[in-house]
Amino acid sequence: MSILARYLIRATLSYTFLVLAILLVLSGVYIFIEQQDDIGVGSYGVGRALIYVACTLPQYAFDLLPMAALIGALLGLGNLARSSELIVMRTSGASVFRIAGWVSLGGLLLTVLTWVVGDYVAPPLQQYARAQKTFAKFNQFTMTSNASAWAKDENTFMAVGQQSADNQFGGIYVIKFDDQHRLVSVGHALGARVGDNNRWMLNDYVESRRDGERIVTSSQARTELATHLAPEFLGLAVVEPTQLTGRELYGYIHHLRENNLDARDYETAFWGRIARTTALLVVILLAVPFSFGPMRSTGGGARAVLGILIGAGFFLLTRLLENGGVVFDMSPLFVAWAPTAIMMMITGVALARVR
Repeated sequence: MSILARYLIRATLSYTFLVLAILLVLSGVYIFIEQQDDIGVGSYGVGRALIYVACTLPQYAFDLLPMAALIGALLGLGNLARSSELIVMRTSGASVFRIAGWVSLGGLLLTVLTWVVGDYVAPPLQQYARAQKTFAKFNQFTMTSNASAWAKDENTFMAVGQQSADNQFGGIYVIKFDDQHRLVSVGHALGARVGDNNRWMLNDYVESRRDGERIVTSSQARTELATHLAPEFLGLAVVEPTQLTGRELYGYIHHLRENNLDARDYETAFWGRIARTTALLVVILLAVPFSFGPMRSTGGGARAVLGILIGAGFFLLTRLLENGGVVFDMSPLFVAWAPTAIMMMITGVALARVR
């Protein structure tokens, strides 16, 4: 690797990490402010809230890295352009595409970092943060398995298979034991909604109850279950697709397909994760044509604003397609890759027009 390549990579990465640090500090303050209503509930205090913030920040880093890379590249290359260092590189024989190739090496390092954070660091830490917060707030309950969402409330075990909202669940299992730990009944509800005072309204409930030597089965269209379990606690292990690792998403998609179940949400999350990681390499290249264009002599504030606008536009387009894909039954590949493909075309055209 040449000296110029290392110089450009260092300039780009240093500003990227500086911008990312600023964004994470602001995000951390915002997350901590959100915890104020929960601090003081159970044993959840300021110390645990700070641990929750620290464990949540890697997920924010994964989400914010593309924007931080774009702003950092604009600032780093912009400073080199203002001091005419990029012009000197070009007059010494380095073409625009060669400079873009050097910058892309820094983007490749950031892509690897994003993959590591998104697959190995952020998901387990975020699940740990949710678990610690919930256990601290509801320390009178126990959780038997974080993966299967089984929760215990005295002699009643409950499990949730799906969570569609804060107080709406699907695939509810209710297993009751007596004081001698003997099985009393096993019930299943297709759906449930939590009302006031944690009273669970179970829909399409089927229960098999032990009656002496017999098993009696009954069904009810709607029944009520009184429990101390809050929706937040039972929904602890119901992880959103965007919070799963790529390996977990791939395995679960395969499982859903084998059982002829709808896997579009998970396919969109899987391809979206890959597209977002690839987009980081694209957005960092987008800073190159701006460094040679009309913004060559502008200040850092203007470049930061430009980076924020482009990053916000990319984020909004991604969210728009994700929501529209559910409504209009769009292909997960199109939903995930369309914003990145548009960014690739804009970057390619902008690089080709640089003189």
